[in-house]
Amino acid sequence: MAPDSFQYEPLERFGEGLTTRRPWNTAALAGVELLNGRVAMLGFAAALIGEAITGLGPAGQVLALLRWTLL
Repeated sequence: MAPDSFQYEPLERFGEGLTTRRPWNTAALAGVELLNGRVAMLGFAAALIGEAITGLGPAGQVLALLRWTLL
């Protein structure tokens, strides 16, 4: 049998190891998910403002940027 100090895998940054019953510390991930949601809302607002200014949708804005940089 393995000694008590042996660990099958190291502890993960957000909580317990992946082989445990609850692998992630949900309290630590709550802040990350909140930040992801806020950044997504900012990106969506930027796409709407860009569409109002240029008259092109997000895909059209990317294509216009590519045409401007490549030509």
